[in-house]
Amino acid sequence: MANPVILTIDDDPAVSRAVARDIRRRYGDRYRVVRADSGPSALEALREIKLRGEQVAVLVADHRMPEMTGIEFLEAAMDLFPAARRVLLTAYADTDAAIDAINVVDLDHYLLKPWHPPEEKLYPVVDALLDAWAATPEAASAELRVVGHRWSAPSFAVRDFLARNLVPFRWLLADEPEGGRLLAAAGATAEDVPVVVAPDGRLLSRPGEAELAELVGLRVAPAEQFYDLVVIGGGPAGLGAAVYGGSEGLRTVLVERRATGGQAGQSSRIENYLGFPEGVSGAQLTDRARRQALKFDVELLTTREVTGLTDTGSAKLIRFGDGSAIAAHTVVLATGVSYRVLDAPGLAELTGRGVFYGSTATEAPSCVDQEVYIVGGANSAGQAAVHFSRYAKRVNILIRGADLTASMSRYLIDQLDRIDSVVVHPYTVVAAGSGTDHLERLTLADSRTGETREVDASWMFVFIGAEPRTDWLDGVVVRDRRGFVVTGPDLVAGGRRPPGWSLTRDPYHLETSLPGVFAAGDVRAESVKRVASAVGEGAMAVSLVHRYLESQ
Repeated sequence: MANPVILTIDDDPAVSRAVARDIRRRYGDRYRVVRADSGPSALEALREIKLRGEQVAVLVADHRMPEMTGIEFLEAAMDLFPAARRVLLTAYADTDAAIDAINVVDLDHYLLKPWHPPEEKLYPVVDALLDAWAATPEAASAELRVVGHRWSAPSFAVRDFLARNLVPFRWLLADEPEGGRLLAAAGATAEDVPVVVAPDGRLLSRPGEAELAELVGLRVAPAEQFYDLVVIGGGPAGLGAAVYGGSEGLRTVLVERRATGGQAGQSSRIENYLGFPEGVSGAQLTDRARRQALKFDVELLTTREVTGLTDTGSAKLIRFGDGSAIAAHTVVLATGVSYRVLDAPGLAELTGRGVFYGSTATEAPSCVDQEVYIVGGANSAGQAAVHFSRYAKRVNILIRGADLTASMSRYLIDQLDRIDSVVVHPYTVVAAGSGTDHLERLTLADSRTGETREVDASWMFVFIGAEPRTDWLDGVVVRDRRGFVVTGPDLVAGGRRPPGWSLTRDPYHLETSLPGVFAAGDVRAESVKRVASAVGEGAMAVSLVHRYLESQ
């Protein structure tokens, strides 16, 4: 395979030669340095690189160019190489542009011209970006291909797993020529799909998530048997705890059942997160948090389901579904919540075939000029409606109540009001669904009168309720009647500590009824269901972990 590419672009020939020369001097033995003098010519070079199946590691673009600015170029380049790290060259007067680029193209770094000496101002930046690029699954899986059927639940499961783990792949339909040719070359048939073909030719047919994770380079097995801190759950709270734990020197492992990011990682745009005035996608936020955790030597385990937690006195024992176990001084529970299953006739067998739970980015392009139905009235439903409105002919939001004000943020309600293709249907519930190989019709009912009507529908995305994933903690820690983990002062009733509490002090603020085990984020009873508060609780939990360890 050819060396990965570092592409530089500047319309000033002298600057263009200088930056290419400096980069080639340091990295020319491992990377191919490509130089362009305009945005259009650079995009043409990227298209040729894409067709040849090569990888692009870093893009370095000057901001002020006549035909296309550096920001415009980087935005277009993201469509071809979303995993490439992005650098903007700016003059001192262009720092506002660099700040804009952070929001528009998720800029990784900006360099002020001149960058001399490169040993101090250029190479440390590029070194860090190349390390980050090489550490991600995207760099190891440049041409992963998935062949499947359009309305196949197993095919959807593979695509959804890859998308949630930020692994790029090429989707091919089994009944189209290119997909058929790839199946023939692999010695497989349409009955074997989904078929996943790795860049090195390895082949998986109908893979499980653990097999798929190993294929794309995700860690699935712990490197050690004992840790200072085990974080269970990879949403914002879990990632926050992992980053702070690792940065403060704790031997930390994060265990995730499916994919880091949680429900927030699926969001197309989070617009009320501090520091991102133009909003940030859940995938971008997750990617940055994962890279940050890896920077602090945190182990990230994927496709590992935790089935048990035992206090052995000297340590906490965490058991996995395959029978293996690890131990730790402390544990942070950050398992979040899952969307409640919509209990209506005909829907269960159509899950993954037109009926989906949560926002699935892989399906949005397939909804062009079609009707989309979204069930639910909270922020996650609103964010999905905005995203799907860019593709669908009409987005129908179905809610039980009179309007969205009870559960959705005002900024989202105002945003939806400005989109003509989004229609809110109050007092409406889904009574049934039907179809042959995929969803074709929905039966909708008036929640007040019970009156029903049928509509043609191929796409329904469900965002109802929030159920904590805590059944495996039954009898281990105190939970409320809905299954959320009770912590801190809420455990002390009438001056009495929780049953079995072995210490002379009261539980710390985020501590559960089992000393040394903390809860953060949506899984915690009475928590604020917002990304920022989840990250904050993850960080606070680590502070309390330190206090607990110092007292032992």
